[in-house]
Amino acid sequence: MPHGRLLAIVCIVWVASELAVMVLKHARGNASRRDRGSLRVLWAGITIATVAGSLVSGYRPTAIACNTFWIGLGLIILGVIIRAIAIATLWRYFTVDVSIREGHELVDRGVYHVIRHPAYTGSLLSFLGLGFAFNNWLSVAIIAIATIIGFSYRIAVEEGALVEHFGDRYRGYMQRSKRLIPGIY
Repeated sequence: MPHGRLLAIVCIVWVASELAVMVLKHARGNASRRDRGSLRVLWAGITIATVAGSLVSGYRPTAIACNTFWIGLGLIILGVIIRAIAIATLWRYFTVDVSIREGHELVDRGVYHVIRHPAYTGSLLSFLGLGFAFNNWLSVAIIAIATIIGFSYRIAVEEGALVEHFGDRYRGYMQRSKRLIPGIY
């Protein structure tokens, strides 16, 4: 199967899973919404970055010397799996828009024992993988920079809401866990 077709199939499954999560996991009922537009900012940045990364992928001067397609495809799939595990772990409390539900619990088990935002780690891995699947350093840079900026804003909004709600419990959790990369950051 040609690389382009395989990448398209993987991306269709990836995007379909994200659309399903968006439909199923919006804050409802008595949830206190604290998103501050971060979901829109994130989606806009991601859309612009992936389109731009795709458009520059054929630019020869920035092509990666070795073929990184398979590494990229693997990172996309790994990222989707990590994100799915994170969402399943939080299931009741996971929403695509930053919100706090009545009776909201601080989850620090499973992947959340090691990092505070594994769903974002998974997404960032997938986007990095997309850049590598395009086999172009400029694509990697555009996608990585834009998604890191978007997710950084989103994390700041989310952590602000969680500190406001949980106070010292969340601050303690922040002290004993990393944000996105186990043992590093």
